[in-house]
Amino acid sequence: MFLEILLFIGGLALILLAAEIFTNGVEALGHRLNLSTNFSGSVLAAVGTALPETILPIIAIFFFAEGKGHEIGVGAILGAPFMLATLAFPLLGLTVLFAHFVLKKRPLEINIETVGFRRDIVFFLFAYSIALFIVPFENYTLRVFTALFLVALYVLYVALTLRGESSEMEEVEKVYFSPKNPNPHVALIIFQVVVALVVMISGAHMFVSGIEKLSTHFGFPALLFSLLLAPIATELPEKVNSIYWIFRKKDPLAVGNISGAMVFQSTLPVSFGIIFTEWSITGLALVSGIFAIIAGFIALTLSYVEKKLIPFGLTVGGVFYIIYIYMAVKEFI
Repeated sequence: MFLEILLFIGGLALILLAAEIFTNGVEALGHRLNLSTNFSGSVLAAVGTALPETILPIIAIFFFAEGKGHEIGVGAILGAPFMLATLAFPLLGLTVLFAHFVLKKRPLEINIETVGFRRDIVFFLFAYSIALFIVPFENYTLRVFTALFLVALYVLYVALTLRGESSEMEEVEKVYFSPKNPNPHVALIIFQVVVALVVMISGAHMFVSGIEKLSTHFGFPALLFSLLLAPIATELPEKVNSIYWIFRKKDPLAVGNISGAMVFQSTLPVSFGIIFTEWSITGLALVSGIFAIIAGFIALTLSYVEKKLIPFGLTVGGVFYIIYIYMAVKEFI
């Protein structure tokens, strides 16, 4: 039991440390390469921190295919967008509310770049709806074409984000891997980002391993673990990075890190699942997808109303997460 708790705490500590180094590196790299804030958050940071939850289903599907690998892999693929929409977004909203009402350190609004944010959510809603409702799972050839379409959709999204209007990245005070050099080489900055990612992924795997062993010790069902606990652990990088950016009032990076990851998770990992699994989405898996779409649609709608409502709108998505936990626990226990 002690080892499991140590893995749990050690993994979390590594994630927190790596997230700080990663956000610093992404900001420095975005500024050095003259990338926009929107592209740095929605593509650069989002894809980087999406690696842990992308690796998990690949391992499950390829290396545990004889057992529950496909089932757990599909659960992890669908769990990622669900957690982003119903847990990561609400955490951002709650962080803003906490910083405003308790700490008195920021206004009651999230200053998003509305064009980029709406593009992210619209791409997510479109791609994820195709994955959930339109995939012809009985015809493998059409499934392959659908998967390739989703990959092409993400390429289009990256191109539009790169060319879209957005503010320039601010220069960071110092790069952690070269604190005394005000102008470190870009290779060093990339090295810092890569090292942070490796540490972050290692920490996420330690965290997952600790939770998995604890869940086994207490008799927790494996599929319930894959739907609820594993995605929480692997989504920690996005959550922690975005909370750091919210406290530093770098809202476009904070929101883009999550909304961009939603686009990534609803296209590339989903395409992998469509091709290499049966991809028959029913029951709780389908419910998680529907809840993610509703939460995303609420956030998109409020972005057209008023910035002060966005923190509340993002927080509302947490209601679907609570409902889903109740439904999952009721079914499995």
